[in-house]
Amino acid sequence: MDTKGLAEDGTIAREGALDRVPEAFAPAVTDARSRIAAAFAGECARRTAGGSTAGTAGGRLHSAYVYGSIPRGTAIPGRSDFDLLLALHEEPTDTDRAQADRLAAELDAAHPAIDTAGILLVRAGTVLSDLERHDLGFFVACLCTPLLGPDLAAALPHYRPTPLLARETNGDLALALPCWRARAAGDLTEADRTRLCRRVARRLVRTGFTLVMPRWGGWTSDLERGAEVFGRYYPERAHPMRTTAAAALAPSPDPALLRLFLDDLGPWLAAEYTAVHGEKAPRP
Repeated sequence: MDTKGLAEDGTIAREGALDRVPEAFAPAVTDARSRIAAAFAGECARRTAGGSTAGTAGGRLHSAYVYGSIPRGTAIPGRSDFDLLLALHEEPTDTDRAQADRLAAELDAAHPAIDTAGILLVRAGTVLSDLERHDLGFFVACLCTPLLGPDLAAALPHYRPTPLLARETNGDLALALPCWRARAAGDLTEADRTRLCRRVARRLVRTGFTLVMPRWGGWTSDLERGAEVFGRYYPERAHPMRTTAAAALAPSPDPALLRLFLDDLGPWLAAEYTAVHGEKAPRP
């Protein structure tokens, strides 16, 4: 039976778990736990880094999470990113960011199964704030899998596929489009255009899906399924969205794709999103 990503009570189920990690990526997850503990956590966490995923963190680290295709169990060796989020007790500093970049580079070099490692740094208090409750809070509670430390999801609500969630997760597409256009107009290499294609395509598919999420009544992070669900409600835009989902999974440096994203589908989607759900609450 298709549960549409929901728990029995109709709330959005957490989509990942460590026991779903494919065997090829298990060494990277274990290594990441140890390296994060050594770099950011206190002595207690370093001693228990190989044990319980919910062990007590310390030092600057409140908790660590893995998200994306690896904990969902859909990762492909050599093609999938390794995405991590670290929640710190205090606001991340430049030193923290440099440490995270170094750690990500070490994981990249040590594990050929992963394409690219990336580490997001946030303040734990920001995740729990009223402003971020239906954006970053939802992300941690439903899309991130605990790796170290106490799970912030315990202090967050259970989420439903509501217009409020849609607005606060993706109601700022109009703000991103000018930045992407400026980037696309620059002197880019093919590799740069490929990375931009992937980034923009992923965002457009996720925005297209959350546009119709409340009507569909469920959640998915699968890009192809998200595009298919979107197309049920906007059949006239179904083909461009399928093209966008394909580019998100297999990006290309073709400038025509970026023109489709930035001059056609993107502006239409931003305007429709605002008309249906309104604009995301402004951030400082």
